[in-house]
Amino acid sequence: MMDENRREQLNRIMLLYEKDMLKVCFVYLRDLSLAQDALQESFLKAYRCFDSYRGEASEKTWLTSIVINTCRDFCRSAWFRHRKKEISPDSLPISVPPPDEAHMDLMAAIMELPVKNREVILLKYQQGLNSREIAQLLHLSPMAVSKRLRQAYGQLKLSLEGEDAHEE
Repeated sequence: MMDENRREQLNRIMLLYEKDMLKVCFVYLRDLSLAQDALQESFLKAYRCFDSYRGEASEKTWLTSIVINTCRDFCRSAWFRHRKKEISPDSLPISVPPPDEAHMDLMAAIMELPVKNREVILLKYQQGLNSREIAQLLHLSPMAVSKRLRQAYGQLKLSLEGEDAHEE
């Protein structure tokens, strides 16, 4: 009976969050097949940990923390550190009409941010989490989250304005 309940919960969260979590994995790992592997691993971890979910955070925040920790584990592996890490905006897993050029430039600039700044941008704008939820998820203070967001905004501004300056 317990396993059946877990399977139902897993199916439910997969239906609800699969696309959002795949985007998190992809932005973090910069490779669609790795992102799919990380997502699968994350859902397995969630399945094993359903009993430990206490409801202190939203289910989406809880699952996002599992996904981010799984992606971090992938990034720590020796194999990952030595593989080629190129990304093209065309390979982004987007299930909507093709984005315009400005959106592609922004996404490429986000992908070039350092991981700590990329993850706060991703969590705020792609996952819709507020600073308090991001702080809880990343085990940071809200002030540290605000600082990372300001740094990311600054880096994105420089990156995107730099492109405009070269075009003139």
